[in-house]
Amino acid sequence: MKKMTHPKYRTILEAKKGEIEKLIELSKNDSWKPSYHIHHFYGLVNDPNGLCQLNGEYHVFYQWYPFGIIHGMKHWAHVKSKDLVNWKRMPVALIPTEDYESHGAYSGGALIKDNKAYLYYTGNIMFEDGNRNANQCLAIMDSYGNIEKFKNNPLIKGVPKGYTGHVRDPKVWEQDGKYYMILGAQRKDIKGVLIIYESKDAVEWKFKGELKTELTNYGYMWECPDYFRLNGKDILVFSPQGLERDGHNYQNIYNVVYVVGKLDIDNLTFQLEYLAEIDKGFDFYAPQSFKDEIGRRILFAWAGMGEMEYPTDKNGWAHCLTIPRELKLEGNTLKQIPVKELERLRINKKVMKSKINSSIDNYELDSKAYELDISLSDINSNFKIELFKSEKESFKILFNKDKNEVVIDRSNFENSFGERFGETRSAEVNIQDSMNLKIYTDNSIVELFINDGEIVFTSRVFPLEESNNLEISSKGSLTYKIIKYDLKRGIL
Repeated sequence: MKKMTHPKYRTILEAKKGEIEKLIELSKNDSWKPSYHIHHFYGLVNDPNGLCQLNGEYHVFYQWYPFGIIHGMKHWAHVKSKDLVNWKRMPVALIPTEDYESHGAYSGGALIKDNKAYLYYTGNIMFEDGNRNANQCLAIMDSYGNIEKFKNNPLIKGVPKGYTGHVRDPKVWEQDGKYYMILGAQRKDIKGVLIIYESKDAVEWKFKGELKTELTNYGYMWECPDYFRLNGKDILVFSPQGLERDGHNYQNIYNVVYVVGKLDIDNLTFQLEYLAEIDKGFDFYAPQSFKDEIGRRILFAWAGMGEMEYPTDKNGWAHCLTIPRELKLEGNTLKQIPVKELERLRINKKVMKSKINSSIDNYELDSKAYELDISLSDINSNFKIELFKSEKESFKILFNKDKNEVVIDRSNFENSFGERFGETRSAEVNIQDSMNLKIYTDNSIVELFINDGEIVFTSRVFPLEESNNLEISSKGSLTYKIIKYDLKRGIL
């Protein structure tokens, strides 16, 4: 079959004279750019890739298309940090120049081995007739940060029999002296599944088979699988595509779930105990986690959503990653807690506290990049918190005690977007007499953590310059204490 040719399938090495400078100029003064979330100067960002810590330094790679806000030729961009909050931009890590990756270096994960980071990724191949193929590839980062593609790429050429060309996003781990690679896949009957390869050396791979689960009719494609253990239990995280909305669940175009249970790698079965969505917000996809050198399981995700147009598109850039979150398993609930290092960004502490009764408190804030620690007590009715509040707009967080639910609402922003996909998202929350919230905002993103990360919402919003206020109101009694910290810049 003949390979597809299209202007979007070119690498940054093929940029026209002055093209990159124009892209940088177009996006450089955008006030919606985050100050401490990982993003790029220009172009489109999506999935986090290759997350790891090597010799004390944290490395985050991410999918990046340089020439605009479409999903074209994907590169791996790269940032690194000593503390998870102050990030240094590095040269582009993977540029898809080889025939085995002719239409992009797609997502994958990292394995630390022999004091090196093995960076696994999918080489994407597109054909003129619309079909595709996939190769699983390797690049190796040495202890000095030098990155080279493996000379014998691809490690795995093509896809196994019985599957379409939609096989991608390798994540590798070591277990009992062997290495296993898990991949998202689509069977030829257009069902999403996970498949497993096995290796003795993390380089030569043999197809082991399809992982059998109870989820036999659960969307048409599963992307970005992740596997890890917490508290003696096995956890799979993946992004199933093609799910229909079901009450509070599956409200996005594409969704992300985690399943807790027992993996039998020899017999390729996963016994499911519990399944839930990992984030209930508008803009969260393709999460990936890694274990750092002090044993924490840390997650990043793409704070974006496929098929959506965003207000920053006109300025030549799109999307960012979430803040890093530590994962903890309590019972079968996977909690997400902002990493403690984020406290290093705090400046300008402000405390707001009061007891209200069927009334409204409004506070004027002087920035759009801040952290809120909120303690609530004496809750006896519905209440509401509004961020980026002005006469024209606000981001609403509505707590309905009668229904035990929380709803976020971005419907009345002047710079609205994604209306056809719905302007509210909701989750079931047990609203007791007291609860706690942690909120991070960063110019155009809100991350809401409820009750120590039991429920999380990630959402992009694009407020006007004057929309800075915070408002809290209740239909009955409510006692609150809000500690607000401005957060300083962590990435340019």
